Amino acid sequence: MNAVLQGTGYNGWVLPVLLALPLLGAVTVAVQGIGARGQDALVQMQQARRTALLFFVAEAVLSLGLWWSVDVNNLAWQGLVDLPWIPQWGIRFTVGLDGIALMLVLLTTLLMPLAVLGSWTSIRERTHSYYALLLILTTGMLGVFMALDLVLFYVMWEVMLVPMYLIIGVWGGQRRLYASLKFFLYTMVGSLLMLVAIVWLGLLAGESTGAPTFSYDAILQMSRTTQVTGAFWLFGAFALAFAVKVPMWPFHTWLPDAHVEAPTAGSVILAAIMLKMGTFGFVRFAVPLFPEVAMHPTVRAVILALAVIGIVYGALVALVQPDVKKLVAYSSVSHLGFVMLGIFAMTVEAMQGALMVTISHGISTGALFLLIGMLYERRHTRQLADFGGIAKVMPVFAVMLTIVALSSIGVPGTNGFVSEFLVLLGSFTTQPVHAVIAATSVIFAAAYLLWAVQRVIYNPLTKLENQALKGFDLNWREIGLITPLLIGILWLGVYPKPVLQKTEAAAARLVRAVDVAVSNARRVGGQP
Repeated sequence: MNAVLQGTGYNGWVLPVLLALPLLGAVTVAVQGIGARGQDALVQMQQARRTALLFFVAEAVLSLGLWWSVDVNNLAWQGLVDLPWIPQWGIRFTVGLDGIALMLVLLTTLLMPLAVLGSWTSIRERTHSYYALLLILTTGMLGVFMALDLVLFYVMWEVMLVPMYLIIGVWGGQRRLYASLKFFLYTMVGSLLMLVAIVWLGLLAGESTGAPTFSYDAILQMSRTTQVTGAFWLFGAFALAFAVKVPMWPFHTWLPDAHVEAPTAGSVILAAIMLKMGTFGFVRFAVPLFPEVAMHPTVRAVILALAVIGIVYGALVALVQPDVKKLVAYSSVSHLGFVMLGIFAMTVEAMQGALMVTISHGISTGALFLLIGMLYERRHTRQLADFGGIAKVMPVFAVMLTIVALSSIGVPGTNGFVSEFLVLLGSFTTQPVHAVIAATSVIFAAAYLLWAVQRVIYNPLTKLENQALKGFDLNWREIGLITPLLIGILWLGVYPKPVLQKTEAAAARLVRAVDVAVSNARRVGGQP
């Protein structure tokens, strides 16, 4: 069969439309930019941001139907679209969803309108180019979560790279060129190794038919039924690419620079969505395709050790940061270490906890970067020493920052508590030592975030620049874009059941498949 569209009605067409709509928006914004040359700069800015927001809102509304239409308990891919692309090379346009990908797609589509609103007044130059790049970036991110052909996955993985490189390099801070180049080089090196592994797998999978195939299902079936030649090195290539994107310690050094220099929307997208692609890569590709290698005692021990080091290291380094944006960047290293711990603990509870941390971190850290951006627009500094007493002049900002900080710490009643508790609970059954060490970072998280909040909003109001903020509290636009994130924080903290139900079946299938593969390998005496 040359073409497959699984499902009828909404599920039969929505995924390709979700990928195409941002590209259409990018073209529209770019054409508007060409036609707007010579117009007043304010008119150009308003035109670009309104058009981009319209497309992002349409994308978000369109994607919401997936929450109800995707049957997460069905073993088959949902909304599957399988079309010829480059048939002579065995490359197809194949996209589909399961419960894990569903949540990350919704996280992306619902956060992007907020990222646009967060850039509403801060981006004043080359606005059409900026918003066009955001739209192209969205297609790349969604494509990574949907792709079921390894070449398509790689193309979407690389589509993300150039827009973010330009967003940091053109609209970033003083050291933007250094940060953007570092981000590009780190990501590109890992990606090239992954491309070699993808080509190798495609050739191996096509040996029986005489033509290469890059179908995810075909390669997955091959990995379960035959001993894949060079599995250790192939896993290493995928793992390195994903470890850089997570980022795991010691591959994390590009992240603080990128966060500090990126514009507000760039930081939000990096933290809330793009970092999740590294952990998603492990869940979708590295672990399922090479379960015996991933669960080999030595390999597993190394990855778990790096995860725990990242958890503690990120928290300790965040504790001494003078720049509030860099502090949040290092906190991301710590939080995503929890995700890696949950994945490689390989229990259903830990896996679900890892997915919950992924979603919760996206919401909480996205909100933190948006709030930091709002404060930076007013004070033009991110140094903790420059603040103090902000609660007296910006009480609404202070309340929102406190709630978001508490969620990032993991206070009960917020999303952070549920997700980290699940990871620690699930990890303790198989990795008790790692779980106990990771639990200590909760103390460090409370230390660095509470201390930062104290220095920003609760210390004495002694600086004239901060006193001048009286009357410049958050406006209705800013309150409106933070409020949905606060609702998400409290909803997932009080009633996480709907999200857990969406991811439970996919997490259980992955854990069961890995357990079966490892048991079979041990029974026949195979070694990866």
